[in-house]
Amino acid sequence: MEAFMGELSGCECLIMKTIWDVREDIAVQDLIRELAVRYDKNYARTTVVTFLHKMAEKGFVSTYRKGKASYVHAEKSEQEYKAKLLQEQTAFWFGGKPSRLVAALCDSQELSKEEVAKIKELMESEDD
Repeated sequence: MEAFMGELSGCECLIMKTIWDVREDIAVQDLIRELAVRYDKNYARTTVVTFLHKMAEKGFVSTYRKGKASYVHAEKSEQEYKAKLLQEQTAFWFGGKPSRLVAALCDSQELSKEEVAKIKELMESEDD
């Protein structure tokens, strides 16, 4: 299977999710603090910097200095990543059939009537 957008490891996903949730460039020190608060990950600064370097090589982030602080900027959007991830996973696990993905999702989750109605609404809007 061809790698897309430079695949992210589990730790890199946590870092990217944190950056995307902040919705703006984040200082490395703030990123380290957020990882501890959100995910109970107490990474050393050198560990985070190593991850960021690898993620920059994959095209996900860039870093820059502003005064004494280092900042991280997301180069790929969360929406772009999730869309590509869903395409790849649908192709691999569900034979490229989105209907199989939706069926698996429905089978694995307890859906409320509101969720079912929302899914139907989304499907009907795709027919337009």
